[in-house]
Amino acid sequence: MTEVAKTYGDALYDLAAEERLSEELLEELEALSQALTENPDFVKLLRSPALRKDERLAVLDRSFEGKIQPYILNFMKILTENGTIGEFSGCVKEFRSRYNKDHNIEEVTAVTAVALSPELSDKLRAKLEGLTGKTILLRQKVDPSILGGVRLEMEGAQYEGSVKHQLDTLRRRLSETVI
Repeated sequence: MTEVAKTYGDALYDLAAEERLSEELLEELEALSQALTENPDFVKLLRSPALRKDERLAVLDRSFEGKIQPYILNFMKILTENGTIGEFSGCVKEFRSRYNKDHNIEEVTAVTAVALSPELSDKLRAKLEGLTGKTILLRQKVDPSILGGVRLEMEGAQYEGSVKHQLDTLRRRLSETVI
């Protein structure tokens, strides 16, 4: 994440927390971030030097006025005016990070060979909540190459419990063994 995204995301979170709108803004920001990711041409339009600044701002007004929280619309306008609208998703990540910290939430991605059943997902979440003392926001990702087991990704760390990792470790140890 860039310093620009961190600075702007922090500023927006501070405002949202002060106005007691952090949860509402987070939901809208994440939905908008997803929409902008799926429609990169819209961001290109907002960055286009072919349009004057006031025209780019008018595009935002026509697209979002009355449909999103005014703080978010104004935030997008500031990013557009400053030529940093491309940092929007990074701003949202920083906002989410601050929200999670303030609400004792830990985001965890469980990578498995097949999707976890709802029961296993609930058990894993409960186990992680017991270990961390935090509310776990569990995301799942399927990667057949890990063969079995689970790899947990959290706080920039990775906890490897996959069969592939265990086999790779065994293979490495065997290759290092002198007979």
